[in-house]
Amino acid sequence: MKETFDFVIVGSGGGSMCAALVMRAAGKSVLILEKTDLLGGTTAISGGVMWIPDNRFMKSEGIQDNAELAITYLDTIIGDQEETPGASRGRRRTYVDQASKMVDFLVEQGIRLRRIPSWPDYHGVPGESEPGRTVVSQLFDLNQLGDWKAKLRPGFLPLAANLDEAMEFPNMKRSGKAKKILARVIWRTIFGRLRGKHLVTAGQALQAQMLHAALNADVDIRINAGVEQLLVEDGKVTGVSIKKQGQEWQIGARLGVLINAGGFSRNQRMLDQYIPGTSAQWTSTAPGDTGEMIEEAIRIGGAIAQMDERIGNPIALPPGENPPRPVIVHGDMAKPHSIVVDQAGVRYMRESNSYVEVGKAMLQHNNASPAVPSWLVMDSQYLNTYMLAGTMPGKKKPKAWHEENFLHQGNTVEELATACSMDPSTLKASVERFNGFVRNGRDEDFQRGDHTYDRWLGDRLNETSPTLGAIEEGPFFAIPVYPGDVSTFGGLVTDVNARVLREDGSVIPGLYATGTSTASVMAKTSPGAGASIGPSFTWGFVAAVHAVRCATDDSKNT
Repeated sequence: MKETFDFVIVGSGGGSMCAALVMRAAGKSVLILEKTDLLGGTTAISGGVMWIPDNRFMKSEGIQDNAELAITYLDTIIGDQEETPGASRGRRRTYVDQASKMVDFLVEQGIRLRRIPSWPDYHGVPGESEPGRTVVSQLFDLNQLGDWKAKLRPGFLPLAANLDEAMEFPNMKRSGKAKKILARVIWRTIFGRLRGKHLVTAGQALQAQMLHAALNADVDIRINAGVEQLLVEDGKVTGVSIKKQGQEWQIGARLGVLINAGGFSRNQRMLDQYIPGTSAQWTSTAPGDTGEMIEEAIRIGGAIAQMDERIGNPIALPPGENPPRPVIVHGDMAKPHSIVVDQAGVRYMRESNSYVEVGKAMLQHNNASPAVPSWLVMDSQYLNTYMLAGTMPGKKKPKAWHEENFLHQGNTVEELATACSMDPSTLKASVERFNGFVRNGRDEDFQRGDHTYDRWLGDRLNETSPTLGAIEEGPFFAIPVYPGDVSTFGGLVTDVNARVLREDGSVIPGLYATGTSTASVMAKTSPGAGASIGPSFTWGFVAAVHAVRCATDDSKNT
């Protein structure tokens, strides 16, 4: 070996620095290897939300929750399925028990977290939390990172706005509250800059805090250091091999290696193999989500499961960049005066469902009738009131939207159908049926708006209905929408200690995994916001605690 550490972590996403902090708190040496030129993974460019049952912030605010409620909820939405070993009852119980302990540990390390006041769980079943179980980062001054600031992957929101504040921005033309929030955020951003601060939010703030804590704890962190191979001796993973200045460089790991290198959303070959009909061009993940560490673990005997699952999130591909940059339109689809239809003009889903379920519905329906892309159909009321694919309300849209046939238009529903190559009578019938539900106050086909989450996702300023509104004022419009993703949900099978397993269920000694490199503890669904980042942090925490405990036990026996 060229050098040796107690623990080596592959990838710098959600759980990596959490595991590193556990190791450093135990006095162990740790190395994080990031293959790209920027740290933070997909977590840094995301909302940075963690789904954490029975967390300390819920308790401090008097919000009812406990482990049994969370287990009841997960058991109900997941059930017992042989094809989802990542979501075994034992792993679900461990997750619920350890997630809140992980948050407590981070707070003890100085990580400043909070809960969003309202972000309901996604499913209306026993054990759900209507206030929500979400935990996010507080705003963080990026300048505290010094020279490392330039090495953190940028986030998606340039203003110093908490996520719940940013959610109000689309309403600024209709709400005095939203105007006040926007003014407060702009002042906070400007005042912070005048004081020499660069305040960031969401996933960038979370990963900036974690990086800051890791650096202060003397964690060794390296970029442009992709792992080529896992090193194995007598069946045990003992380190990794990387390329350094064009030469093989072997790094030993006395207590183990943790894989947290993302999923495979950007690997078209793997998508074609495991999730046919999907495209790497639809993903919103960071560039490193390419799956080679999953395949490397397979090479040494690691078992995989749930590879046909992804964390779906519907997207549009508006022109303007080459290739077009995916824009998430999940919230757009839940607003009144709109529906989603397939290429024949048939409505087939509850548009206000969770992003995972919406993405799944698009792919499943496409097996029966062409639905990739589908059409988000709306009327003039919608366009004048709501944001669309990242643009502000109003009919004035980028010129390229019209020139490149992204935004289709018709003076009547039938004209719109013709412009979109749909059957005019079919689309008209779908619109008229939906409008009938609107008049009666309930969506009898798909129950859009029945659940708390639907109403939260829709237009909360609409007193009549947050999700239901007739499509009746021309001209009418439509844009194509695709089953995008924010990563995959399948990967290495791990046990309750985050150890990678072989096909026969035995443990590969010295190898741990977390994040979207693993078969998700959430199986084929998402219980609420943060169902990938929460587990990534938690299983990173669990892995490091287990490795430290094993080292302690070994020292006692020698």
